[in-house]
Amino acid sequence: MSKIAVIKTGGKQYKVKEEQILLIEKLDAELNAKVNFETLLIASADGAELNLGKPSLGEKVEGIVIENLKDKKVSVIKYKNKTRYLRNKGHRQNYTKVKISKID
Repeated sequence: MSKIAVIKTGGKQYKVKEEQILLIEKLDAELNAKVNFETLLIASADGAELNLGKPSLGEKVEGIVIENLKDKKVSVIKYKNKTRYLRNKGHRQNYTKVKISKID
């Protein structure tokens, strides 16, 4: 029977299941390293069984780091008319690709 979990990482919450590949904000982990996520909820796929944390169940979801990568560049421009004011700034967000290996 497959399980579904809600995890919290990087200030966001994600609904995951086993063998799912997930793109999350950068983690300080090497390639092929195992990482554990704070688990808020675990349920069976049909909804018959439900474990809800108050506020958390602990680190019951395990994942394996597949890749560390960067997103596309976002350009931010500030401009004020008639004053010769122009500022151009760019940003590339770092991400980590994780495969969910086990949900306890």
